[in-house]
Amino acid sequence: MVVTADTRAKRATATRRGASPTRDDDTSIIDALPMACAIFRDRDGMLVASNAAFRSAFDADATLASRASFDARFENTVDAAGDDAELARREAFHPATRRWHELTWSTFVHAGEACSMLTAIDITERQQALSEHKTQHERLLFTSRSMSVGEMATTLAHELNQPLAAIVNYLSVGMRLLERDGDRTRLGEALQYARAQAEHASQVIGRLREFVRAREPRRESHAPDRLVDTVLRLLALEAERHRVRIVVDVPDALPDVHVDRVMVEQVLLNLMKNGIESMREASQRTRTLDVRAFLNLDDQVEFRITDRGCGLSESAAERLFTPFFTTKNDGMGIGLAICRSIVEYHEGRLYFENNPAGGSVFVFTLPPARD
Repeated sequence: MVVTADTRAKRATATRRGASPTRDDDTSIIDALPMACAIFRDRDGMLVASNAAFRSAFDADATLASRASFDARFENTVDAAGDDAELARREAFHPATRRWHELTWSTFVHAGEACSMLTAIDITERQQALSEHKTQHERLLFTSRSMSVGEMATTLAHELNQPLAAIVNYLSVGMRLLERDGDRTRLGEALQYARAQAEHASQVIGRLREFVRAREPRRESHAPDRLVDTVLRLLALEAERHRVRIVVDVPDALPDVHVDRVMVEQVLLNLMKNGIESMREASQRTRTLDVRAFLNLDDQVEFRITDRGCGLSESAAERLFTPFFTTKNDGMGIGLAICRSIVEYHEGRLYFENNPAGGSVFVFTLPPARD
């Protein structure tokens, strides 16, 4: 910063009036900083110093003479960190320049007066990258739903076949009871069972429609045991067809998780279905799928799906989550990649372990919901 004779005269006048001017060496220091930097007095909020990067970034003029006028130029403010009273960080959009900045305020004492120093870092490219990543992620999720329609339709056909057949049987029994002896008590029971099965079929269709519909993720608090129960109902026929016993240990005392229910249920469905199918060639007495959930040492809700199938080779395990890599003859190789994207969207991890007893273990974590 160049200090002219006129500037020195103004500072001398300010000193005589009792103000606290900024020293030349202080202004030289902030001029040397590569990011935009400015100092405001806390007493009246007036700007006392700024560097060239600040003036260039914000087209500084008389309207930026105070902290209030500077703050008024920003919108879409998002707090990034504000726990420390002496350090406040936020991300804000500057409409005049169409740029995003990370604004950090720190307090200090200068020449006996409390001041606040602002540093502003341009994060526009980072925000654009995050926006593009979010867009790609949403496209991936939409694609995964679309590409899973065939597989889900097969599951739906199996799932609906059971309640519809049960409805027909219950109604047939009711008709025979009515014709034979008019037993209204047993007739009422048969009709109640039929109604319950019809409601279950309706719920299955509703879940499928919600899954394939393109929409924004909707995160809410859900109990882990409820999520698992929903998937167990969907896989009941699949497990019975492959003669697989499913052992579940998901305590209802676990904390809720803050998730998009449909997305996480799809992860569970995919991992559990893979485990069932992996035991197709296994001995019938070992066909057991273990589904556990617990709070791990990192205070994360950890889900573990363990099968007793053929397991995976070391080379296959390394490529397991690579898109379009598959160990199935009829697989597309996108299921596990999509599952990992969904889990990471929820700030969790998904990984694979070998089962020492033979088979595979898929583990994923989800952070507990906060109040």
